[in-house]
Amino acid sequence: MNVALWVVIPYVALTIFVVGHVWRWRVDQFGWTTRTTQVLESRLLRLGSPLFHLGSFAAIAGHALGLLVPKGWTEAAGIDDHLYHLVSVGAGTAAGLMVTAGLALLLARRLTSPRVRRTTTRADKVLYAVLTVVILLGLTATVGENLLGGGYDYRATIAVWFRGVLTFRPDPDLMAGVPPIFQLHAMSAWLLAAIWPFTRLVHVWSAPIAYLWRPYIVYRRRAPRATTT
Repeated sequence: MNVALWVVIPYVALTIFVVGHVWRWRVDQFGWTTRTTQVLESRLLRLGSPLFHLGSFAAIAGHALGLLVPKGWTEAAGIDDHLYHLVSVGAGTAAGLMVTAGLALLLARRLTSPRVRRTTTRADKVLYAVLTVVILLGLTATVGENLLGGGYDYRATIAVWFRGVLTFRPDPDLMAGVPPIFQLHAMSAWLLAAIWPFTRLVHVWSAPIAYLWRPYIVYRRRAPRATTT
């Protein structure tokens, strides 16, 4: 069971993630978009979208630091367990609350605006359901275990297992004693990776990064036409 949960499922999800993106790009380039509905409703979107995206970026950065950077590296940099715990819990809780609030507003927008609701596809419904589970499980793990509970050092188990998956040397035994809330969060994250290519999340890879360094666009007033008498 450990091998199935922590070796087979991750590699199945990663395979679907990679192959699915290739397939989506080859057959549905015109659908490679967020299908924005800003023109249909902008009041809730104006607040919910920044909260969701900024919170997501912060959460992804925190996960990358916690899972990809070995514990020995942070200790060598002078960051002890206490300081790391304070920063990770504080930043993780803030990011989790932001992304939760943003998602709640986006869901409320989908439910309360008839025009936006009519544009919601089945893939959108599945995506929102999986995102809700992933985010709530992650926030519960951060707040319940590491903020209000006794704390859990995931860098000694989950992080080592995750790096092993990426380097094709997974050790499923590392996940055997992990608290169930962290296990559920990890499994829901693999599910999110598996459905990613078939949802609007593909727009992440088409973000207009070039806008950061492109030249300014200068707009000039058109000179009035000369009138003839």
